[in-house]
Amino acid sequence: MSDIARELNLNPSEELDLLTKWLGRESTEHVRRIRSVHVANPALGLQLVWERLEESYGSPEVIERALFVRLENFPKFSNKDPQKLRELGDLLTELNSAKSEGYLPGLSYLDTTRGVNPIVEKLPYSLQEKWLAKGSQYKEQHYVSFPPFAYFTDFICGEARRRNDPSFSLTPTPSKTSIQYPKYEQPERAMRNVKRHISTHKTDVDVNRWTSQSDCSSFKPDDIGKQCPIHQKPHPLKKCRGFRSKPLEERKAFLKENGICFKCCSSTTHLAKNCKVALKCSECDSEDHVAALHPGPPPWGTENKNSPSQYGGEGEGPGSAVTSRCTEVCSRGQSFRSCSKICLVKVYPKAHPDRATNVYILLDDQSNRSLARSEFFDLFQIKGSHSPYTLRTCAGVTETSGRRATGFIAESLDGKMNVMLPTLIECNHMPDNRSEIPTPEVAQHHGHLKSIAHMIPCLDPDAQILVLLGRDVLQVHKVREQRNGPHSAPYAQRLDLGWVVVGNVCLGSAHKPTTVATYRTSVLENGRPSLLTPCPNQLQVKERFSSKIQNATSLRSVRHDSSVFDDCNLGNTIFQSTKDDDQISSSTAPKQSGTSTQ
Repeated sequence: MSDIARELNLNPSEELDLLTKWLGRESTEHVRRIRSVHVANPALGLQLVWERLEESYGSPEVIERALFVRLENFPKFSNKDPQKLRELGDLLTELNSAKSEGYLPGLSYLDTTRGVNPIVEKLPYSLQEKWLAKGSQYKEQHYVSFPPFAYFTDFICGEARRRNDPSFSLTPTPSKTSIQYPKYEQPERAMRNVKRHISTHKTDVDVNRWTSQSDCSSFKPDDIGKQCPIHQKPHPLKKCRGFRSKPLEERKAFLKENGICFKCCSSTTHLAKNCKVALKCSECDSEDHVAALHPGPPPWGTENKNSPSQYGGEGEGPGSAVTSRCTEVCSRGQSFRSCSKICLVKVYPKAHPDRATNVYILLDDQSNRSLARSEFFDLFQIKGSHSPYTLRTCAGVTETSGRRATGFIAESLDGKMNVMLPTLIECNHMPDNRSEIPTPEVAQHHGHLKSIAHMIPCLDPDAQILVLLGRDVLQVHKVREQRNGPHSAPYAQRLDLGWVVVGNVCLGSAHKPTTVATYRTSVLENGRPSLLTPCPNQLQVKERFSSKIQNATSLRSVRHDSSVFDDCNLGNTIFQSTKDDDQISSSTAPKQSGTSTQ
């Protein structure tokens, strides 16, 4: 502020007036007290004011204390509040910036486990587990006692950026057939064993929303096994189809909120550890839970022609149930899944193995050069200049440009094999379909691939498909071992960089394709492929010429050769121009009865 005062040519009295007006309440009191003592000498008073402000608010100890207080007062949050994670990332960035400037020596405390662990305790459990894996990996790779605070800050900021990405924000859309659990009050644990009757007025039930003015407290302890507390219908909760159709976590949450036994789902008088009911799951023959708590989707179809309001969601409507085994691999609601040659590897510059990063590599022997996305160049901070090149795909020929990257090594996850990569050309036209990445679940559901399921890495949510290796590095395409099956089943290959699975991995082929992973979708009349749909109202005229004038560029460019016109019929020469077109000619008529007309 003193620099601004000098630029405005303010005298000490005017500068003191500004400080008194715009400072906070506590700092303003400092200014007033010092100014009242040095009324006759404003310059000295101004100097003492700045010294007092620097001592009270600008010393390293005061700044460190203020930053640590903000960090300690930051609340703990859950996965449902990604905005809090972004605010924490901003605070940690501020701390890391102040720490890197060196004038706050007390912030070096953040480089220790005592400084970071209190921050980690504020994170959701999933992020705590993820940081445990990331921090341990950093210690093993860099041989340090604990990851630096800057690495932890980058981890939090990266997670905040991903979880606040609007492209992946899931906003639940209400549906007419959606079912929600009623917010029943949690009965007191001490009162669960007390048998008492509570009478309530009978009210209507909205089956679609599972809401009612009555709650589970209106039931006797034994009524849960006879009458459904959700639909108020005479069927037990353990046989309620609406309850069974919900995800397992929501079913458990409902039982916990209402104090119902997790094992038999039929009583509120005991807990699962004290349940002595002999039971057996009808879906997996397990003796630890009933069918109502079996994980996974229900065995019946999701659509029912009977109105749920008529039967409370329990009616047996006409039609047979359909079970799709494809959901075990493809997940519910997705199209059929097909895997390709994609490997998870470690990539790092040759001189810096400590910068190794997990990325997915696409192996394509139809490409004559190896490519990399722009994110790869940004990840390893490769600047360079853009050089032009020609890209030829099914969609046509494209003139573009990009950076080049050399000197990188791809290493298998087990560390047994590493390959020197060729020059990588920057290109963002690579396929980027993560559903094509092979996973252990894919191999586990096919009998001839079960033996290699443990050798396929699990899906890494942080790794991206950034590199495509073509024929300029043949070593990675050579098959060292193979697993075959039936003609229509997928097959597996062991390459130098790991196992891959190729082919359609659906179990029941119950999905219809919604997208086509190819650039060539239609062919125009001129034979050129195009991503656009051709116009259906197109009118095309084709001309046919005799063999002697077929190579002419236009009808008017044909030489006036009489021999040519002798060979052409009237249909091809009716619009032909000749040198006698402007001359007057005699009319000709066929001869009749030996007379002619001229």
